[in-house]
Amino acid sequence: MPKMNKVVMFYFFFSFFIATGSLLCSASGDVRKVYIVYMGSLSSQPEYSPTSHHLSMLQEALDDSGFDQDSVLIASYKRSFNGFAANLTNTEAQKLASMEGVVSVFPSRTLHLQTTRSWDFMGLDESAATQTPPGAASDVIIGVLDSGIWPESESFRDEGFGPPPKKWKGICSGGVGFKCNNKIIGARGYKSSGPNVRDTKGHGTHTASTAAGNRVKDISFYGLAKGTARGGLPSARVAAYKVCNHGCESSDVLLGFDDAIADGVDIITISLGGQGATNLVSDEIAIGSFHAMEKGILTVHSAGNTGPFSGTVTSVAPWLLSVAASSTDRQIIDKVVLGNGKTIIGSSVNTFTFNGRKFPLIRGADASTVCSEDSARMCEADCLNSTLVKGKIVLCERTGGVSASRDNGAVGTILLSRTPDNIPFIRSAPATSLTPNDYNLVQSYTAYTKNPTAEILSSDVIKDSAAPAVASFSSRGPNTVMPDIMKPDISAPGVDILAAFSPVAAPTSDPKDNRRVKYSISSGTSMACPHVAGAAAYIKAFHPDWSPSVIKSALMTTAWPMNASKNPDGEFAYGAGHMNPKKAIHPGLVYDAYREDYIKLLCSAGYGEQEISKLTRDNNISCPSGSEKKSRTTDFNYPSMTVKVEPRTAFQVGFHRTVTNVGPSGSTYKAKIMSNPRLRVKVEPRVLSFDSSNKKKSFRVTIAGRGLRDKTMVTASLVWSDGIHSVRSPIIAYA
Repeated sequence: MPKMNKVVMFYFFFSFFIATGSLLCSASGDVRKVYIVYMGSLSSQPEYSPTSHHLSMLQEALDDSGFDQDSVLIASYKRSFNGFAANLTNTEAQKLASMEGVVSVFPSRTLHLQTTRSWDFMGLDESAATQTPPGAASDVIIGVLDSGIWPESESFRDEGFGPPPKKWKGICSGGVGFKCNNKIIGARGYKSSGPNVRDTKGHGTHTASTAAGNRVKDISFYGLAKGTARGGLPSARVAAYKVCNHGCESSDVLLGFDDAIADGVDIITISLGGQGATNLVSDEIAIGSFHAMEKGILTVHSAGNTGPFSGTVTSVAPWLLSVAASSTDRQIIDKVVLGNGKTIIGSSVNTFTFNGRKFPLIRGADASTVCSEDSARMCEADCLNSTLVKGKIVLCERTGGVSASRDNGAVGTILLSRTPDNIPFIRSAPATSLTPNDYNLVQSYTAYTKNPTAEILSSDVIKDSAAPAVASFSSRGPNTVMPDIMKPDISAPGVDILAAFSPVAAPTSDPKDNRRVKYSISSGTSMACPHVAGAAAYIKAFHPDWSPSVIKSALMTTAWPMNASKNPDGEFAYGAGHMNPKKAIHPGLVYDAYREDYIKLLCSAGYGEQEISKLTRDNNISCPSGSEKKSRTTDFNYPSMTVKVEPRTAFQVGFHRTVTNVGPSGSTYKAKIMSNPRLRVKVEPRVLSFDSSNKKKSFRVTIAGRGLRDKTMVTASLVWSDGIHSVRSPIIAYA
């Protein structure tokens, strides 16, 4: 979930290892910690045993340590790709890194977890969601790598479902008291997350139901956002892989990918990530999703919740579909009514009511006798004087002030929002967030009125005509690992999403929040990601033979263009635009890419032949060198065209692309350029004619400009149209 105070979350390996018992010491005192040893694809030799090989490698690396290898081995990845996780010293990790067959060795990280109205807002109403080919939708399996699932939720009942598809090879190993059915057909737990797949956080249940939950009528959160809760493809099956509990350990995430691929899922949705993009051969989600792509499985991944800062997107692999979070036309607000009669619009999911009573107001700065004024204004822990705040509404300049005020006897809190969109989040006590101007107005009223009072009203729902707009917390591009690949790829609803929840989890992170609900409202790229996964499953039901890259292309090229004036970061905020699922079923033209194309791209991005050979188990890799690298990067057959250029230097760059006709034969497409005064764009040829379906045609786009200031971008777009279909690709040049 996003932290709206913009403070980037950090994880600490030391505390994790103490908590899990994974911190060991060698005889020399060298500290052990969990490392992942990645070895690429599995060997095709029938006599090869991955676990035996892993143990023999550990035997060699730990030869002088006196450790029993079985106790050091944490996990073996042996179903879909090759590798293992183990407790190692830095010296042992370096030794393993030099062994034959090892692609990379990197420390295990602790990753973090990143509806009624949303599907209707995108045009995928209930009738459209059911208009899939007979039986095809129930054959689609969505693998959810998350915090588990609550199997008894109404969103996962299996009335009307037949037995699982024959392609399913998974198991139901959900732990004591956990039962699968014909809706939830698989469940697996892992070492760090525990054997019971039951969701005690709510996050995994929320994402799974957003992607594929059944239709459940008359759902709301304490009367808010009332309607029918459902997923994008309600008839799809769900397989839950519990890779998260207190954080999400890399070793478990890779095990989840390993199992999901081998079990036979069609789409993987994963709403978690680290705090920064990493090298692709050291990125557990990039590694797992690469092997999924090889087996025809699309992985949909949340872009991250560290926006609005530039270059914060963590989902950067070109074979991933990376999702930004945006708003819908349903906005949750609440109001503050001051003692002088003035009403101010606030933003919070506030289910509490004062029943028409007004209470005294006090500023946090005036409510402390032990802290500095700055600390008191923030209502920091142990700063507020309970005698001064009891029975009053406190003004606090940080979100944590809600619990601090309540714990000292306050009846409510008015918070200062430090984000431009002031997104509402559920509060554990009466509270609202105000924009700086409105907060200062209340501050002034409190300071210059003899007996200032106010009432905080419970939340209400209004229509937001400005939607969709990208949420401030949604991570932004550019892609810091592959600069010529646009990320994020697409935007989807991720604000105020109502979906199924764990009835044993509080709807907030406040330990004193005693409320329990079956459906809750959440915001984050975690919520946007399963929207796209549900849409991808919807497309898969119509086109079961489409590759991951074709499904991705269909979603990107049919996306609604978004208003750059409302989203100043442009495509680096929303990618190709806002998802349009119904249009994506019939995209007209698609940009396809295969395993070999990704290998060429890895070459152009600077990955060495030996490194790629280990990743792919292909000993015939031959990478170009020198000036060819840049041209190869821009020639990768992606649905968008992006290039990083030198600041203040004139540039001319070409993009080679190939499209496949997935529409009717006899189609003729003409190119239309939505240009920019600072960017000259040329397309050759400007007309593409297809005498049959599945026919391919190539074209070249050349862009030129006089030079860009540092940290600026210019954009245009190419639209291929046959009068029925509009196939749009963003064009981006940035310095």
